[in-house]
Amino acid sequence: MLKVGLTGGVASGKSTVTELFSQYNIAIIDADIIAKELVAPDQDAFKEIVQTFGKTVVGFDGSLNRQNLRKLIFSDPIAKQKLENILHPRIRQQLLQQSQDCTTIYCILAIPLLVEANMTDIVDRVVVTDIDPALQLSRLCQRDNISEKEALNMINSQCNRQHRMTISDDVIVNNGSLDSLKQRVDELHHYYHTLAKNISYLLPAPR
Repeated sequence: MLKVGLTGGVASGKSTVTELFSQYNIAIIDADIIAKELVAPDQDAFKEIVQTFGKTVVGFDGSLNRQNLRKLIFSDPIAKQKLENILHPRIRQQLLQQSQDCTTIYCILAIPLLVEANMTDIVDRVVVTDIDPALQLSRLCQRDNISEKEALNMINSQCNRQHRMTISDDVIVNNGSLDSLKQRVDELHHYYHTLAKNISYLLPAPR
């Protein structure tokens, strides 16, 4: 089965693209969903996070205070690395297990930190959602209701755009309308279906 890793910068449209692919009844394995499940209060990862960062990352209801944790890791590279050391191995294990259990002709592994977490080896192809930097900044500020400085910190904490593009096999440019995005996803869906059917992963991608 063909495993396609979907990644891209923050606010580049990954969630929308994932939703569009799901309309073709293709299995979607979402690293963000896995991460949320891993940090539930009854999970070992949650306990390790609290032991590492203290009670300030626990909300009044006993669950993870994501806002406090996000502020902490975006301002402290060492703290960010500690969190990744807790979560990334567990996320990787779940991605591998769930992809092995897939029964669709191909599957999408939506992994925002595919490059940063060194997970390119668990997929056959990488598709990147790309967006103009100015548009990305504007969308992120509006989406999260944050300042430009905070948004830039989030963007700069991730793999830079150029490096992400160098490891991509396919690109989805998300600077235009939803209709153009749908058209590009439709093209890639049929392409991946053909690849998976023929097991010819080295065919040139449509551009």
